[in-house]
Amino acid sequence: MASLDSSIRSAARATSSAYRSLPIRWRLAGGSAALTLVILCGFAAIVGVLTTRQIHEDFHDEVARSADTLQKNALLRIVPVNGQATLRPVRSRVDLDDFAASQNAAIRVITEDDLVGWRTANAPDFGTPYRKTSEVDGWRVETRPVEVLSYPDRWFLQYGRKVSDIQDTANRVKVFLAFGVLGGALLALLAGLATARRAMEPITELTAAARRIEHSRDPSLTLPHPEADDEVAELATTLDAMLLALDGARTETESALIRQREFVADASHELRTPLTSVLANLELLEEELTGEQRDTASSALRSSRRMRRLVGDLLLLARADAGRQAPHQAVDLSEVVTEAAAELEPVAGDHEISVAAPAGMHVAGARDELHRLVLNLMENALRHTDPGTAVEATVERWNGAVILAVEDDGPGIPADLSEKIFERFYRGTGDRSGSSGLGLSIVRAVAESHQGSVRLEEPLDGRGARFVVRIPTA
Repeated sequence: MASLDSSIRSAARATSSAYRSLPIRWRLAGGSAALTLVILCGFAAIVGVLTTRQIHEDFHDEVARSADTLQKNALLRIVPVNGQATLRPVRSRVDLDDFAASQNAAIRVITEDDLVGWRTANAPDFGTPYRKTSEVDGWRVETRPVEVLSYPDRWFLQYGRKVSDIQDTANRVKVFLAFGVLGGALLALLAGLATARRAMEPITELTAAARRIEHSRDPSLTLPHPEADDEVAELATTLDAMLLALDGARTETESALIRQREFVADASHELRTPLTSVLANLELLEEELTGEQRDTASSALRSSRRMRRLVGDLLLLARADAGRQAPHQAVDLSEVVTEAAAELEPVAGDHEISVAAPAGMHVAGARDELHRLVLNLMENALRHTDPGTAVEATVERWNGAVILAVEDDGPGIPADLSEKIFERFYRGTGDRSGSSGLGLSIVRAVAESHQGSVRLEEPLDGRGARFVVRIPTA
């Protein structure tokens, strides 16, 4: 019993879940059709019962009237046939054979002792004539006493019709009612769908407008308002108020971000002057001091240089965020790559740096920013590969753009990190020098500020990492 109850509950939950998963218009139309079906079924049942009962009553009355007509008009007499007395109807008043044939009926004339005096060809045995009305083997039988001329015994006329004649009519009525119920339910479903679709049009318009706002990401757009003052209109008003509030919050947030970016850019710019002074003094102290004091000054100098590098990175990113762009001019990217490789050569250690950069690869840009882009890409390759690894930088022109590719044959970068490595302050597990995590984000910022792009692509020889920068030609 417990298992049966759990099965019933599970089936009920599944049915409820399937119903809730249907669209609203189908639920509305289905509910309307189901209600119409219930009403029509009840109506059809009542009409079917009443109609069938009336058909049977009319049939019984018709059989009784026909029997009464025969009782009044049938005239029978005994006539000799082949030397025997035989009962025959008198044709001058009513023809029993024609009357029976016209109504698909059967007639018998018998005595009280079940002696059949006359019958139609299709008449079965209707039994004894003692009951006025009876049903025998599917026949509705009415019995009436009749007079036989020149014969004193009592005679009875049995008139019968098949009940199946009206049963076919009753079945046709039931079929008609069943088709009417199904047709009415189908029409209710179609009408419900049309009504629901019409009723859902304002919500469809709201959905389309919300989708446009989603794609444009512009909360200042307005939503359509239905003409009727109903729940949908209230929803549209509420959503409009929400979008207005979001637009205000977005404006405030953007203003705060702009102020923050400008502050970072200004602060980074202002920090460069005192850092330059500190570096100059530390370099002077390093030359003048000896012993432990010289080591201390050298350590402070290294930290200050790292700070100057970090401030420069932050300044570049802040300017990019604030939309400040350095003046652009024609720059030979090949020269920039060669200079960056020469700058890194003393600190490359056992790494092999090779450059393939033919002259004349001009782009429109800021030389210092492009130098930082190349330097960061090559430093990234040196930092994340083992000693003895080859690092190659190539520059070529293709399809209206200058292509800079920096490739190494190190351990490579997993494909799932191809976008994450360009995020700010992201540091890979193979970082060997404790970098700030801004190198590749600066590469992307510089590339985008020059209307270009940077991507991590599959290495040509199948191993290592390959960064490709595309910048339009000057």
